[in-house]
Amino acid sequence: MILSNVEILSALDSGRLIVEPSPAPRRPEPERDCPFNTTSLDLRLGPEISRPKEDRPFTIDLAAGSFADLFNPENYETRTISDDQPYNLAPNRFVIGQTLERVELPILDGEPSLAARVEGRSSFARCGLLVHFTAPTIHAGFRGPITLEIINLSPTAVLLRPGIYVCQLIFEEVVGIPFPNDSQFHNQTDPGG
Repeated sequence: MILSNVEILSALDSGRLIVEPSPAPRRPEPERDCPFNTTSLDLRLGPEISRPKEDRPFTIDLAAGSFADLFNPENYETRTISDDQPYNLAPNRFVIGQTLERVELPILDGEPSLAARVEGRSSFARCGLLVHFTAPTIHAGFRGPITLEIINLSPTAVLLRPGIYVCQLIFEEVVGIPFPNDSQFHNQTDPGG
């Protein structure tokens, strides 16, 4: 069952969902930028972008696993972006970003847990920008910023600025109490690893 914006607000109030910084405004107000859609919460792009180094091509062996090890300074470079210096994402280029917000989906005794799916925004997709293109599930027990795989499929460059509402989370209740399971990317703090 997908949570409505009213249920998302209730989950924030009860601690079943934690988002820092807290979404503002917490309650919809006329003529204000509101991150709550009817069944999702919009999240903003953080200030760092990681991209593969173009001068150092490398091969990824999908059978080897341990993908977190690939995102090191030898293979990826991280850049800080700002309103004054946005990132110019060229056509057919790929970067990794993260949400400005940290999200936590705690597993609480006696309370149904939440899981989420990260999805792009249709307005950006219509411009050829994909901000997520695989593995949408944010598992119960997750804690950290949401990592975004961003690619520009348009024939023109796209400017990425921190603070833009870049993706949305859709929340669902989990049936039963899951046992904790840390993934290789759980609680990562930067887009490259």
